[in-house]
Amino acid sequence: MNYSYIIIDDDQESVSKTKAIADSFSELAFVASANNYTDGLNLILEHTPQLVFLEIDPANATSNLSLILINELYRYLKIIPKIIVTTTKKDLAFEAIQYEVADYLLKPLARIDIVKSILKLNKSNNTEEVLSKQSPTLDEEPIVSVRQETPNQEQPLILCIKSYGDYRYIDAKDICYFQADNNSTDIHLNNGEMITAFKTLKHFEGILSFPFIRIHNSYIVNRNYISRIHTGNTVCYIKNTTTKLPFSKSYKANVDLIISDFSNGNYLEI
Repeated sequence: MNYSYIIIDDDQESVSKTKAIADSFSELAFVASANNYTDGLNLILEHTPQLVFLEIDPANATSNLSLILINELYRYLKIIPKIIVTTTKKDLAFEAIQYEVADYLLKPLARIDIVKSILKLNKSNNTEEVLSKQSPTLDEEPIVSVRQETPNQEQPLILCIKSYGDYRYIDAKDICYFQADNNSTDIHLNNGEMITAFKTLKHFEGILSFPFIRIHNSYIVNRNYISRIHTGNTVCYIKNTTTKLPFSKSYKANVDLIISDFSNGNYLEI
């Protein structure tokens, strides 16, 4: 699968380094580069690339580069490019997740970073292609559909669990966590109810974004329902329940991001 791409970065040396790595991949076709918000926006609207490498914490503040560029794209485009953030700071990752970026890469970039990004993009596109080919009229297999809203829309995200003509609508904000159960997934709600969907946990990981975060091979948690994180015991506590969800070493980075997100809010540590 091939991707045309644009680089938006206030540092021209960084642009050159990113392009040098990207040019070693036959899947990537360079279109243009820009060093500021306005030029970057205009290039995207003119060329509509499939991929954008975007710096969101520029050294030159007058470049006005930030995640706000993504919001602006929704004003003009029905389908926006896949955004890969390239920056030197880790602490912006959680904010970037809310904008549903395709990847978050730390500078200096390494070739393996781009390899992983391309693999993720290919996997995501293959999944979307398979889902688009599923007939909406077939009731034989239980399916899960998700209505995603763009960042500038205020309507809530609704999950529809459909099985044999039965449509079950769930407000995403009411979901505390997802728990894997072989080839199905148990959805635990804030009222104590549990609903089973005949999709794997990996399926939900692929279609949901912040505040839903994978913390274990068996769990995706809604960050908004976490009341306590014990790193020593490697568990997260769910608000107003006695439920404790384990997190594994392989997802420790996601838990660190949750902790960072809490501290970046209206926060007082005592």
